[in-house]
Amino acid sequence: MRLTVFWQRMADYFGEAYADSFARDHVMSELGGRTVHQALDAGWEAKDVWRAVCRALEIPESRR
Repeated sequence: MRLTVFWQRMADYFGEAYADSFARDHVMSELGGRTVHQALDAGWEAKDVWRAVCRALEIPESRR
């Protein structure tokens, strides 16, 4: 998954303004105690980060 697709999915689910806020501030155990930004900066694949977000927030399959 390209980062542009990842960020579009985040914006589609959270809304443009909240997607970045969530990605900066919400520490997720699914990401090893990192935020979305930290996981991406640490080299995590965007698809793996998106899957972790989906699992953590129980995003329905239809919105993934």
